[in-house]
Amino acid sequence: MINRVVLVGRLTRDPELRTTGSGISVATFTLAVDRQFTNSQGERGADFISCVIWRKSAENFCNFTSKGSLVGVDGRIQTRSYDNKDGQRVYVTEVVVDNFALLESRKDREARGQNGGYTPNNGNNSTPSTNNFQNNGGSQNNNPQDNNNQNNAQDPFAGSGDTIDISDDDLPF
Repeated sequence: MINRVVLVGRLTRDPELRTTGSGISVATFTLAVDRQFTNSQGERGADFISCVIWRKSAENFCNFTSKGSLVGVDGRIQTRSYDNKDGQRVYVTEVVVDNFALLESRKDREARGQNGGYTPNNGNNSTPSTNNFQNNGGSQNNNPQDNNNQNNAQDPFAGSGDTIDISDDDLPF
C-alpha cells in the first residue's frame, strides 16, 4: 500500500509546539494549499490541511517558520479518533510530516512580516531581471554597468571574465 503526501502551501498561523508527557516534542499547524482552478467569480480556493510533526523536526520547524511561511511538506495521511469531554466520538484526519522544506528566503520572510502580507523581495523592489545573458549565443554579460550590483553579489562567477568548462562526464544525464 502507498500512503504519501506532498504539499506546498503557507502556514495559516504560527505552529504550536508542545511536549508529550514522555518528553517528545510535537508541533501542529495548518497549511493553506491553493487549488488549481478558479470558481465562476475567478477566485482561487484553498484547502486548509491539518499537519503534525514530531521530535527534533518539530522544534526546527517551529524555530524557522511562522504565520504565512511558504513551506513544502512530505508525509503520510493518518486518521484517528478520540472521545471529547461531552462523550462524543471525534474523528481527525491529518498529515504526519516526515520532511519539510523552507521555500522562501529569510529576507522574503522578514519583508512579508514587516509589510503584513506576502510581497516577494527581488533585491531592489523593481521588475526582476530575467535575462542576465546577451543574445550572442548565451555568453554571459560581464559589463558591470549593465548588471545590478545585487545580482553580481549573488553570482560568484559574474565579472570574472573566465569561462566555465563542463565536460559531459560532469553532467548527471
